[in-house]
Amino acid sequence: MKKLLSLLLAAVLCLAMFAGCAPKETTDPDTTDPGTTDPGAADPGTQEPDGEAAPKTTFRIASLKGPTTMGLVKLMDDSDKGQARHDYQVTMHGTADEIVPLLAKGEIDVAFVPCNLAAVLYQKTEKGIQIAGINSLGVLYTVDTGDEVHSVADLKGKTIYTVGKGTTPEFSLNYILSQNGLEPGKDVTVEFKSEATEVAAMIAQGQQVIAMLPQPFVATAMAKNENLRIALDMTEEWDKVVTDGSSLITGVIVARREFIEQNGAAFDEFLEDYAASVSFVNGDVDAGAALVGGYDIVPEAIAKTALPLCNIVSITGSEMKDKVSGYLNVLYEQNAESVGGTLPDDGFYYVK
Repeated sequence: MKKLLSLLLAAVLCLAMFAGCAPKETTDPDTTDPGTTDPGAADPGTQEPDGEAAPKTTFRIASLKGPTTMGLVKLMDDSDKGQARHDYQVTMHGTADEIVPLLAKGEIDVAFVPCNLAAVLYQKTEKGIQIAGINSLGVLYTVDTGDEVHSVADLKGKTIYTVGKGTTPEFSLNYILSQNGLEPGKDVTVEFKSEATEVAAMIAQGQQVIAMLPQPFVATAMAKNENLRIALDMTEEWDKVVTDGSSLITGVIVARREFIEQNGAAFDEFLEDYAASVSFVNGDVDAGAALVGGYDIVPEAIAKTALPLCNIVSITGSEMKDKVSGYLNVLYEQNAESVGGTLPDDGFYYVK
């Protein structure tokens, strides 16, 4: 087990990318009303022909405290109020390494994890999980305090401070640079810090820097330095250079294959309910930010700024497969071990 976990943890994405400002201990979501209700809340339950509510399926869901969970908050709120179609028991975690053993031992049913980790888990669980959706696209942004960067070409001769050496942020940055004719380490100096807070501290102190950071660290840093600006949306820069339909992907939804097989209809309803939650958060930022703050993911004020920039999505089916397979192929070409040593087969994808 120790060897298995070490292999899995080696593939985990930069934790700051998902965890935001979260503490590392597991946190149960607050079950009190965060203070926002949706006038169009779900009906308390689907009715059977005899008038009785259909039985609810219990979903044990693990997510990361940060952008990953922001899209879940309406679903969580509905479930806490007894208004959801199923019993969604969501626990938030500070790091992905807390989720890995829970999924491996079958102590959770659904997990929101880094995309490349999903591929690793597929191999290590002997195809015991499937990927069912994308929950967040890229959350990385290049920022500067000197109004120097307006295109990737402007990074030539510059130093970029960032996090995630040996993980997806590094692979993504290297890919974008190389596709724009820049060689990392030669044309552009990339200086890695162990945590996003180190880079944010440099910015807060007023140093003139160019940095690549994830949300919500960008929103937090901008609140502390009025001269900081978003120079490049790395998701957009990725989209400009790919030709295979792939996307820069942060997080995905995976589930135990056995759970899906035993609860197929309910699982499809969960995906529908998650999509509705994402639509709510993206469509009403103020109400979504109130829920995010109420569940203590990030402060409400920061959430209002960060939510529109977190690329929270619900992408399923063939579109999900195309985007994920293309993204994993890019990672595989740079470092095969980042996706478990081999690309997953078609059985990895839950496509109806």
